Amino acid sequence: MTLASTAARNNAAWCDRVCRTHGIDTAADPDAWVARRRSPPMYPDAVTLSERPPVTDLLARIDRSPGCTIKDSFASVDLSGEGFRPLFDAEWIHRPPVSPAATPGPVWSVVETAGDLADWATAHGGGDTFRPALLDDPAVTILAAHDDGALVAGVIGNRDAGAAGLSNLFVLDADPDVVWAGASAAVSAAFPGLPLVGYEHGEDLDLARRAGFVTTGPLRVWIGDRSAVVGAG
Repeated sequence: MTLASTAARNNAAWCDRVCRTHGIDTAADPDAWVARRRSPPMYPDAVTLSERPPVTDLLARIDRSPGCTIKDSFASVDLSGEGFRPLFDAEWIHRPPVSPAATPGPVWSVVETAGDLADWATAHGGGDTFRPALLDDPAVTILAAHDDGALVAGVIGNRDAGAAGLSNLFVLDADPDVVWAGASAAVSAAFPGLPLVGYEHGEDLDLARRAGFVTTGPLRVWIGDRSAVVGAG
């Protein structure tokens, strides 16, 4: 399995966990993961897991109403003839696990209660997307960074496909480079020994590179009919 495939499968597993907390039926096969009905805000309705998935079959398995999004994990599928247009391009990222060590900056801790999760989700901007059931999943860790008692950053880690996914990183009032270093160390501490994977684009991709990540392949998110915000998942 390539590093890009590992990251894609880890990401699909995370999307699956989020969807299942919303009571959404999902399915996966070697070609793709799909949500049977529309996914929560910021999350795709399908994630491809092979470079040449059968497009007709994939589209038949999802709700194609306006705003539907498909994460083309290898930027290898042309959906322009199916009523979709590219929303954004990004890169899968990978780095070895971070060795345990004290890192400067805010203090990272695990979010453990529904109340703390609500505060975290409000700061993140995802609101009700993040349900308390995620706190009971041993393959998920939701982490908050505090400085003098104030929430200044957050990140989510998820364990799947032999890797620890790093996603939903946000920064409110802290040095972004310091946050990326601390978040990487915190996710590694939650899932010791596992490589870190994820995807980023734009300025966040530059931050990831400075935190020791390398890119392992392109991905593209497609959207049908009208604009929507996707990118956290």
